[in-house]
Formats: sequence, C-alpha cells, structure tokens
Amino acid sequence: MSAPSSPTAPDGRESSPSALEGHMDDHIGSHTVNPWLVLVIVCLAQFMVVLDATIVNVALPSIQRDLELSPENLQWIVNSYTLVFGGFLLLGGRAADLLGRKRLFVAGLVVFSAASLVNAMATTGEMLIVARGFQGLGGALVSPAALSIITTTFDEGPARTKALAVWGGIAAGGAAFGLLLGGILTDALSWEWNFLINVPIGIAAIAAALRFVPESRHEGAQRHFDVAGAVTVTSGLMVLVYAIVKATDWGWTDPSTIAWFAGGIALLTAFVLIELRSPQPLVRLSFFNKRWISTANATMFVVAGGMFGMFYFASLYVQQILGYDPLQAGLAFLPVSFGIMLGAGISQQLIGRVGVKPVVITGMTLASIGLITLASTTQVGGTYLALLAGLLPMSIGMGFTFVPLTLIATSGVEPSDAGLASGVFNTSQQIGGALGLAILASFSVSKTESVLGDLATRPSPDQLQLAVVEGFQTAFIVAAGLMVVGLLLVTFALRRRDVKNVHTGEALPVAV
Repeated sequence: MSAPSSPTAPDGRESSPSALEGHMDDHIGSHTVNPWLVLVIVCLAQFMVVLDATIVNVALPSIQRDLELSPENLQWIVNSYTLVFGGFLLLGGRAADLLGRKRLFVAGLVVFSAASLVNAMATTGEMLIVARGFQGLGGALVSPAALSIITTTFDEGPARTKALAVWGGIAAGGAAFGLLLGGILTDALSWEWNFLINVPIGIAAIAAALRFVPESRHEGAQRHFDVAGAVTVTSGLMVLVYAIVKATDWGWTDPSTIAWFAGGIALLTAFVLIELRSPQPLVRLSFFNKRWISTANATMFVVAGGMFGMFYFASLYVQQILGYDPLQAGLAFLPVSFGIMLGAGISQQLIGRVGVKPVVITGMTLASIGLITLASTTQVGGTYLALLAGLLPMSIGMGFTFVPLTLIATSGVEPSDAGLASGVFNTSQQIGGALGLAILASFSVSKTESVLGDLATRPSPDQLQLAVVEGFQTAFIVAAGLMVVGLLLVTFALRRRDVKNVHTGEALPVAV
C-alpha cells in the first residue's frame, strides 16, 4: 500500500506523519533542525564505537609486553568488549524507544568516553579488561540509539537511503580503518593512545548531540521495563557469546562448552516464553512476522561472520607471514576502507534504479568471490598485491551489502519500534560476527594441527608457516561459505514484493 504524499519541510526534506508519531521534544520537521548535521553527529559516534572493535588488534603485542599478560588473558581485551556490547544491544535499543533516543545516545557516549580514559590509564591487565567491558556497554547504548535517530529523522525514501549509505560506509569501513589507526598510534606514540583518542572525540560528540540532536521517544507506550525479559535475553546472549569465544580453547565438544551453550539456549528460551506472556514485552515477537525484517537480520547474522573473519585472518597473515610491523599492517588495510565506502556510495545510487534485492545479491556475490580469492592468494611466499586481489572485491561487496540490508531491516517499522529494529539489527551483526569468527578460528586451528600432526618430525619454521597459512586458507573458504548462505537467504527468502517500495519511501505492509 502506498503512503499518501507528504508536505515538504522548510529544509527540503519530506515530512511524513509517521515520522512524527512519537513524542518529539525538538520537532524533526522543523527548520531549526538540520537532519544532515544530525547524521554527521551520530555517524561520528558510531565510527568511534566501530573503530574500537578493531583498533586494539595491532596493539595487542605491545599491551601484552607492558602489562605482562598471558596469551589467555590477552584475548579478553577484545572479548570483554564483544561480550558486553553484543549482550546489551537489544536492551539498549528498547530503552532508547522508551526513555528517549537522544538521552540514551548521550548516556552511552558518556560511559564510552569515561571507560576509554580508564583504559588509557590502566596499569594492570584486569583493570584494562574491566574497562573494556564498560566500553562495550557504552557502545551498546550508542549504536541502536544512533541508528534509530537516523530512521526517525529521515523519512523513508531517497533521503533515508542516502543517509543509510553514509551509515553503512561508516559501520563497515570503521572496522578496517581501526586497523590502520591502531597501527599508526601504536607505532608513533603508544598503545594507550588507541583509547585516549576517544576522549576528545566523545566530548565533542556529546556537546554536539546536546545542542543539535532532537529528542524522540514512543510517548504512547508506558514507561514499563520488562525486567525479566531484559535479564534473560541479556544474560542469555552474553552466556552464548562466552561459550562461542571459549569454544576455541576448550573445544566444541568439551563438556564445559556444551554446558555454557545449554545455559545460553535455556535463558533465551525463557526469554521467548516471558515475552509471550508479558503485557509490555521488551521485544514484541510479532515484530518478526515481517518477512523482510527476519530475512535481513538472518542474512546479516551469517554475513557478519565472514566479514569479521576476513579482518582477523588477513591481519594475522600480513603480520605473521608477510612480516609487517603494526604501521605497515594498518596501512595494508587502507584500500579496504576505501573499497567499503566506494561500494556503499555506488549501492546508494543503484538502489533507486534497480531496487535493494539486486544490489544486496551483487554485494554478497562480490564478497564471496573476494574470500575465495583470498583462500588462493594467501601463500607463504605471497605478496601484498596478490592479497589485495581478494581484499578489494570483498570490501566493495561489503559496501554493497551493508546499505541495502540496513534499509530492509529498518523499513516498514512503526516509529515506536525504531530503537528495537536498530537493536535487533546491531545484535545480529555483533553476535553473528562473534559466532562466525569462533567457527572460522576453530576450522583454522584444526587444519593447522592436522597438517602438523602429519609430520613425522618436529616442524621447521617453514613447515610451521605453511601449516598456519593452510589454516588461514581454510578459514577464508568457510567464510565464503557463510556469504553463500546469506546469498541464498536473500535470493529465496526475500520476496521482491516485500521490498519493492523500500527506496521510494512508500509504506511497506506492517504485520501486527
């Protein structure tokens, strides 16, 4: 069903009734609010959050030396951020709808910036790991609030498509740029600057948000928190991610791994039962009756695993096999950032001409080709140019993929559910990425151990490198398989009639 035409606001943007259904402390359609300035502010914050997921990767050896961390504790500098970030995203999205999106956005920035300062001052590994967890909490408040601010600021149509193209480029490119910036800061200054740089950026974003970002929330809903639902889904996701992360150490069939997985599944099952009975559920389960939303989130879940794996294993390859130092490793991923942004910009233009489905199919096809190419070009005697032959199609494909998937996952959603849609989509990305990376790491380690196990004598350095590279190649092949699964989901589960109006701004059917 097509929406009626909307009057034009003084800033040239269409003002639709749906965008104003929630309570607005500052009127989004007013000439006093520049929507593109709002976009710059929320994208700056999101860039900082995404950056921190990867910026420490090339600094880990320096952190390990300075804080005298064991290899087991070192991984928790990354994992504590992922655990808390992934576990609290859904709660952060719903809280933004009920308490105010701007309020949660600013609160998240405060927590994130303060935790960054503590990280920079850390004198022990335990202090750094705990502060990284608080950074993840801040990110879990910022990300869904930021995306829902965009979807309530820009009406469905060309303006939102353009805004989400920028968002998609920032969200995907920030991870690649994090590797570059981490290498530069660690090499030129010290690892502490990977965290300290967030403080002035965070303060600037807070000040700008307080001045220019409009407040919005779902006024019609009671300010009631489904406490039982929030506790079970958050703890369930955190337990599940913990099991995924530890499975690479314990083994997938170890009783401890199975017990943690069973605990996570039990908590998430309890969450579903609670939501079916709650008068004010944290997640209205009928939300997933929208076929396009379920498909977009399922696709992002598997695609994120392939993307996270590409960054992780390609970063290890250039440092462990090609012998790059932190700065060289960071610079090696600069073309990836450009590729993602290029893909996002082109996809925004193509969506208006051919629709979202052909664009996302093209993107995942390119990404699959890039990963398969990486599996063949990562060699012990390989070169950077050979590696780039796989990185470029992968990065451009991800730029093509992120924008249409974000559009699909946030279109046809009631304004009262904007934060929920954002939280679910971000959760799909983070949890899918953590699960996918754990699976890829398991395949990689198993392949390496298998190659070494076939040797009759102690491996030479060359044989050890060959075994490690074969593990990387296996991981890239499995990552390509994840991309193909996503491609099949979009091709066969996403119907054209479900998304034919996404780029036009016409209303999609809403399942109740």
